[in-house]
Amino acid sequence: MTAAADSPVDPQTTDAGPGDAEATPAVPAPPAGATRAGAAAPTAAAEDWGRVEEDGTVSVREGDTWRVVGQFPDGTPAEALAYFERKYADLASEVTLLEVRHRRGGASASDLRAAAAAVMIKVDGAAAVGDLAALTARLQNLVSALSAASESEAAAAKQAVEEAVAERTAIVEQAEALAARDPQTVQWKQASAEMSSLFDQWQQHQQNGPRLPKAAGQQLWKRFRDARSTVDKHRREFYSQLDEAHKVVRQRKNRLVERAEALAPQGEDGIPAYRALLDEWKAAGRAGKKADDALWARFKAAGDALFQARTERAAADAEASKEKIDAKKELLQQAAPIADEPDLSKARALLTSIQRQWDEIGRIHPREAERALDDDLRKIEQGVRAREDADWKRNNPETKARANDMTRQLHDAIAKLEEDLAAAEAGGDARKIAAAKDALDARRAWLRALGG
Repeated sequence: MTAAADSPVDPQTTDAGPGDAEATPAVPAPPAGATRAGAAAPTAAAEDWGRVEEDGTVSVREGDTWRVVGQFPDGTPAEALAYFERKYADLASEVTLLEVRHRRGGASASDLRAAAAAVMIKVDGAAAVGDLAALTARLQNLVSALSAASESEAAAAKQAVEEAVAERTAIVEQAEALAARDPQTVQWKQASAEMSSLFDQWQQHQQNGPRLPKAAGQQLWKRFRDARSTVDKHRREFYSQLDEAHKVVRQRKNRLVERAEALAPQGEDGIPAYRALLDEWKAAGRAGKKADDALWARFKAAGDALFQARTERAAADAEASKEKIDAKKELLQQAAPIADEPDLSKARALLTSIQRQWDEIGRIHPREAERALDDDLRKIEQGVRAREDADWKRNNPETKARANDMTRQLHDAIAKLEEDLAAAEAGGDARKIAAAKDALDARRAWLRALGG
C-alpha cells in the first residue's frame, strides 16, 4: 500500500492504554535490507511499534510479528512513521471520545455500542502505527460496560413504555367519557375545549414520549380517534338541532315584532296589546344571541313608541291640570273651617257645596297629585260624618226609648238598694252593709252614664 503525504492533523489527547505501563517486549530483528529511522530518528514509541524499510515500506508490530501497513517512498523514515502514527492517533481519539461520552452519560448505550463496534472494525488491521492491541482492549472493556448499561436502559425503556401506555390510555378514557355523555346535557363550548386539550396532550405525548409498540399504539389511537369522531358527530347534530329550533323561534319572534310595530298608530291605547305580546315573547324561547338581540331591539323600539305616546299625553295632561290643581287647593282652604263649625247642618251644607264644585272641576294629572288632594278632602268628609254619626246616636228615638227604660229600671234598683242598706245598717250587719253600698255605687254610676 502506498501512502501519499498529507497535512498534519492535531490528534486529541488519548490514554496510551494498559500496554504503556509494561515493559515493551523485545522487537524482532528487522529483515535484511530493513532499516530503522534514518537521520531523523523516530520517537521511542514509534520505534517500539513501527519500522521503515529502505524502500519506504512501513510495518507495525502486532505481538511478536510485524504487519506491513503501507509505503511512504517520498519522505524520510521519520516522516513515514509520523504519518502512520497520526492514523493511530485518529483511531485513539475516536476510542477516547466514546469513553468520554459513556462516562458523561446522556448518550444511548446501544448507540455507543454500535459506534464502538464500528471503531473496532477500523482498528482491526488498521493502516496505523501504534499499540493497536491496547486500543482493541479499551474497546472491548467499553463494549462490556455498555452491554451492562444497555440492559439497564432496556429495563428503563420498558418501564417508560409501560408508563406511556398508561398515560395515553388515560387520555383515551377521558375522551371516551366525553363521547359517552348525553349530547343534550353537554355544555358544548366546554366539551370542545376539553377534547381539544386532550388532543393537544396526545400530540405532545406522541412527540415527546417514548415510541409505543405498534399494535398498542394503533389500538389506542383508534379508540381516541373514534371517541373524538363521536364527540364531533354529537356536537354537529346538537348544533344542527339547535339551529333548527332557533329558526322556528326566529320566525315566531319576527311575527311578534311585526304585530308590535303594527300597534304604533294606536299610541297609548296599544299598550295593553303590547304587554300581551311581551308575555308571548317571554314564552317564545331563544333564537340565538345575535338574532335575539336584533329582534329584541325592534320589539323594544315598538313598545318604546307606545310608552312614549303615553308619556307625552301625561305631560300634556299635567300641563292642562295646573289650573285644576289650583282650584281644588282653593276649595280645600274653603273647607278648612268646616271642622270648627258648631252647627252640624251648616257644616254639612258647606261640605256638600264644596264636593259639588270639586266634582265639576274633574280629573287632574298626574294621578299622584289627584290622590293627595282627594285624601285631604276625604279627611274633612270623615270628620263631618263622624259628627253626624254621633248626633244620630244621641237623637235616635229608639235609642232614647231604650235609655229611658233603663234609667227607670236603675232608679227602681237604686231605691230598693237604699232600703236594703238602711235595713243592714239598722241590723248592724257589716257584710250586708258593704254589699249594699257596692251595689248601690255601681247602679248610680250606670245612671250617670245614661245621663239620668
